[in-house]
Amino acid sequence: MTSGSGIQIPSRLPLLLTHEGVLLPGSTVRFSVDSPRNMHLVSHRLLKGTSLKSTIIGVIPNTRDPEHDTDDLPSLHKIGTAGIAVQVVGSNWPKPHYTLLITGLCRFSVTSLLKERPFVLAEVEQLDKLEQYTSPAGEGVTAEDGELGELSQKFHQAAIQLLGMLDMSVPVVAKLRRLLDSLPRETLPDVVASMIRTSNKEKLQVLDAVSLEERFKKALPMLTRQIEGLKLLQKTRKISPDTEKRVLSVRKGRVFPVQQLNLDDEDEDDDGDDTTALERKVRGANMTEAALKVCLKELRRLKKMPQSMPEYALTRNYLDLMVELPWNKSTKDCLDIRAARTLLDNDHYAMDKLKRRVLEYLAVRQLKTSLKGPILCFVGPPGVGKTSVGRSIARTLGREFHRIALGGVCDQSDIRGHRRTYVGSMPGRIINGLKTVGVNNPVFLLDEVDKLGKSLQGDPAAALLEVLDPEQNHSFTDHYLNVAFDLSQVLFIATANATATIPPALLDRMEVLQVPGYTQEEKVEIAHRHLIPNQLEQHGLTPQQLQIPQNTTTDIIGRYTREAGVRSLERKIGAICRAVAVKVAEGHRVPRSDASTPESPAKQGSKSQVEIEMRDGAAPPEMPIVIDHTALKDILGPPVFEMEVSERLTLPGVALGLAWTPLGGEIMFVEASRMEGEGQLTLTGQLGDVMKESAHLAISWLRANAKVYKLTNIVGGPDPLEGTDIHLHFPAGAVTKDGPSAGVTIVTCLASLFSGRLVRSDVAMTGEITLRGLVLPVGGIKDKVLAAHRAGVKRIILPKRNEKDLEEIPANVRADLDFVTTKNLDEVLNAAFDGGFTHPQLTSKL
Repeated sequence: MTSGSGIQIPSRLPLLLTHEGVLLPGSTVRFSVDSPRNMHLVSHRLLKGTSLKSTIIGVIPNTRDPEHDTDDLPSLHKIGTAGIAVQVVGSNWPKPHYTLLITGLCRFSVTSLLKERPFVLAEVEQLDKLEQYTSPAGEGVTAEDGELGELSQKFHQAAIQLLGMLDMSVPVVAKLRRLLDSLPRETLPDVVASMIRTSNKEKLQVLDAVSLEERFKKALPMLTRQIEGLKLLQKTRKISPDTEKRVLSVRKGRVFPVQQLNLDDEDEDDDGDDTTALERKVRGANMTEAALKVCLKELRRLKKMPQSMPEYALTRNYLDLMVELPWNKSTKDCLDIRAARTLLDNDHYAMDKLKRRVLEYLAVRQLKTSLKGPILCFVGPPGVGKTSVGRSIARTLGREFHRIALGGVCDQSDIRGHRRTYVGSMPGRIINGLKTVGVNNPVFLLDEVDKLGKSLQGDPAAALLEVLDPEQNHSFTDHYLNVAFDLSQVLFIATANATATIPPALLDRMEVLQVPGYTQEEKVEIAHRHLIPNQLEQHGLTPQQLQIPQNTTTDIIGRYTREAGVRSLERKIGAICRAVAVKVAEGHRVPRSDASTPESPAKQGSKSQVEIEMRDGAAPPEMPIVIDHTALKDILGPPVFEMEVSERLTLPGVALGLAWTPLGGEIMFVEASRMEGEGQLTLTGQLGDVMKESAHLAISWLRANAKVYKLTNIVGGPDPLEGTDIHLHFPAGAVTKDGPSAGVTIVTCLASLFSGRLVRSDVAMTGEITLRGLVLPVGGIKDKVLAAHRAGVKRIILPKRNEKDLEEIPANVRADLDFVTTKNLDEVLNAAFDGGFTHPQLTSKL
């Protein structure tokens, strides 16, 4: 179908953007479609169209190189060709794409773009004048068109001369000769230019020639050059004209349709065009010299490889990945420290140490642009905001953010990638992440680095050593790429609940920043700044419908959650929102006690419910629903936690210790009893080896100092264990317990048992002991102190060498507690019992 057929194209056309090949009116070209816009055009327009006009599309050459193409609309050529899709074939190998066979109809110019997504739709103006020529060759040339007629005649004769050099016995050549006599003269430049050996640039020149005279002038030199080239080829090869005709007319044993006959001696199959485009992409990817050398070697192998081989798809996928990696593409850091400070404060409450470290990085980056990305490791209990801080850091820097979950990963290939020796090999998560973000300086969050596993497939923690070493990651080598990639500009942030399970070599490469749990006051502030507004939005409620006063939030924190983070608190607030949503939908209110007058949020002070309703005026009398103690109990049930410390310290042989867990600090009771026996010690409560050793140390020290403290056994003898069996129990027997910090608690518990005196009900303690009675420092002080504060403890006994850790405790918590720092067990016992416990001789014995 040619322009001479008199077809009128629609005024609005969807545009197919092509990187390779130029469609001219009267020619038929096969295009491979794999970009998102072109794929949408095929699936939404061509495959769903039912009329002839729905298969007419505009083909526009894209003047931008494919390797520089982005998600934005590429620059378009000013003139395109309207064409009809005569064939659409889809395939998923080696990647999803369509192959279109399109016949050109006429030229058009783009007047305006109507939309860009999901495919480009444009307002077009038809350019070819269909009534210029409608007669066969040699007719319709008037005197006033003398120059145009002369050009037409020369062109027609040159085309006949070219066909005369081919073998007329070949059916396709004979058909082309007959078609040459029947085609309108106006179509000759386009049809012939599409068949002879021409570059895309020359075809663009013919396409841009809107005037028919100019079109003949552009195409005639190309036709003449083709004829001279065939003559020279016959002379240089010294073969007969008949043999040359057969060689030129039938290439590689394939007979081409008329519109697809190309007299180019080079192989211009889809495979050849594809590898040529891929080579241009490889050379334009700005990769390192070593990577470029490897890619060019793989390209040479690819060109010699048939597409049916499985290795063809592997090599092609490898080259596509190498092109897509951001070898030299990066984002510019936002180095406004004041804006960064404001953003961090708005996103997260408290966390002063983490915020200060990020601002330090920004300040140094501002002074020295070549700073390598540090390796930060946030260690703290769940729910304190480690992952969200990493996301906020990326926003602060203006960088891309990518999270890699490492929990349960037990194959080193997940980090380093698979070797390209089998079908299904792929790069590791680090390289995949760089491909996803598209820049070489993102923020990578390695989540749960302490939960990496180990299996027969290798140790992924060992594979991370090169990734997280600032002195080595500038040349990180993935097994799939097998070339070095620079990771030095990536800001790595790892998160963990504990450092005990992280291999020492890996931990040494990271800067550990402790993220302790929140105090009760901090949780209240976080709830009203972030959690409550987020939950209201998620449940479709507004502050005019639901209000949770601060005293209610305090009750939720103290009586329904006992955690270091705020996840349980957020779930409880979500439960309240769901219950209120039901009441709001039903038009009822949550029951409240008449005796209490709930408070509104902080901004409303101590105004009563009636005052709030009067102030709102337009709101119905049931709104806002204010959650008080009665409503809280109706929604969440009876309180889960009670202040049980004073109730359980009512008998001798009970002491309160402080423990650290990956979930935060906890209080821990230690109970002891004795009965007649043979001096045996029984330990129960799922104790680890270290805690069992602490119990034996405590018994030995008390037996050695029994005379000093006047401790006796059950029958009044000087040895506390003579004729006595001791049973030491740690409640919550289903929970495994281990660690040295229970030593002072065990000594105090046994001293209370042997002396018959009660330990103070408001005292908790932690510390490691030695056989000589010294108290050694332990870790997790802030978490333990916060747990004691939540439990209502007033006095805390700590090792003297842990006194420096008290600086991390918030000032309001320190003001509520009495800290006693001790060097030896004498001072511990004096602080744990009212009126003291020790004897002056102890100092001389130590």
